Amino acid sequence: MPTLHTVNKSPYERSSLRSCLDHLAEGDSVLMMEDAVVGARRGGKFVEVLKAARPSCTVSVLAPDLAARGMKADDLAEGIALVDYGGFVDLAVANARVCAWL
Repeated sequence: MPTLHTVNKSPYERSSLRSCLDHLAEGDSVLMMEDAVVGARRGGKFVEVLKAARPSCTVSVLAPDLAARGMKADDLAEGIALVDYGGFVDLAVANARVCAWL
């Protein structure tokens, strides 16, 4: 059963993203939102761990939260999807369960 993992804390302040990535199963999805979006910045410290997760999982960022932090789609590392609120709902529906990493 695939899981949508949501992460909302900055990976520069908390270990939520790293813990999430350590628990991913094949076919899972990760949605970075709120302050977590800064971890998806191109050239950032967490890009390599996100890249390692992508072969078997999808990694997305919530667009309104990215914009609220002064970032644009061009600021994201390659291969990370940008989703709106409708996309968030689609991810929740496409997965059997949702796990929030706080």
